[in-house]
Amino acid sequence: MSVEVEAVGANPVKLWGLTMEERLRRMARACKPAVPAGESVLVNLRFAFDPAWLQLVASSAETVVTREGVPVLARVGPGLRGRIRAAMEQDGKLEPLAGVEWIEQERFGEVENKALRKRYQPFMERLTDATRAGIERTSYHASYKGVTDLLTKYLWPEWAFSLTRLAARLGLSPNMVTTIGAILCAAAGITFWHGWYWSGMAAALAFMVLDTVDGKLARCTLTASWWGNLFDHGIDLVHPLLWWWAWGVGLEAYGRPLDERTFKAVMIVLVAGYLAQRLIEGAFILRFGIHIHVWERVDSDFRLVTARRNPNMVILFVSLVLYAPNAGLVAVAVWTLLCCLFHLVRLLQALLARARGRPIESWLR
Repeated sequence: MSVEVEAVGANPVKLWGLTMEERLRRMARACKPAVPAGESVLVNLRFAFDPAWLQLVASSAETVVTREGVPVLARVGPGLRGRIRAAMEQDGKLEPLAGVEWIEQERFGEVENKALRKRYQPFMERLTDATRAGIERTSYHASYKGVTDLLTKYLWPEWAFSLTRLAARLGLSPNMVTTIGAILCAAAGITFWHGWYWSGMAAALAFMVLDTVDGKLARCTLTASWWGNLFDHGIDLVHPLLWWWAWGVGLEAYGRPLDERTFKAVMIVLVAGYLAQRLIEGAFILRFGIHIHVWERVDSDFRLVTARRNPNMVILFVSLVLYAPNAGLVAVAVWTLLCCLFHLVRLLQALLARARGRPIESWLR
């Protein structure tokens, strides 16, 4: 089900390689609430805006959203439709109308995006050749997760932005980017297996950046799909343990092998800890309806370094610089165990707080 939208005006400027008409069609297809039969949402094509605005207007009663006093989106009845449309066509300003919810984008506050675990102000800007680059940057950052690991949050953004823009210009789909990433992911595992750790690090780095690019490309070009989500997350779920195992096997070729007993213990801790963390996160969502990483500020801060792939790769990188990749793998196992215990304690604390009558809500609300 999609929202019936009516484009007003024209705009030759493309955003992320898309005409404004095509971008609007994709937004409308992805918008879940459908307006009643006979109604539609008017959209001023002179402006580019966050998809959250279409979602908001489509799910509201009579509503007008303005930028610089000019109506950009409007869901109104037949009596006001002509007046709103004329203002959009003439790029004219309107004063608030009685009985209509009037939202000035400049004064609108932040909204919570649960999927991206962040609060932000949805953008709305006049789209011209001069503003396109800035709007693309703004929309890219709007699609970025707010609570994530330290590499994704602080190191990747500019690299991934340049690659996302390039992929859009070349007409690459998110699934194409994911496929390239999957090849690099496999290459990293193979090189780790043979003890070629620096080559593996290079392939792993490229994969990790592309693992950010495919999702941003999907959100910026409004091409997210069920299969793409499954493809991307399926790789994300499986490959870390394969990398750690390959790293352990490659230690012998590198000349720093672990003894058999230590190797088995490390692998058991890595597998058990990885699965336990996932189960704890799933239990938290089922019990409280939010991610464990957004309950309180400490949980979001700890997500920066918790034992997921990227922080673990930092540990392995440092160990490789110190010529001790064997110690690095042991350190990853120890850190995984400690992080698992931390999340288990947080789950138990949340259960206790709920039992005492305290609501468990995201601090981002």
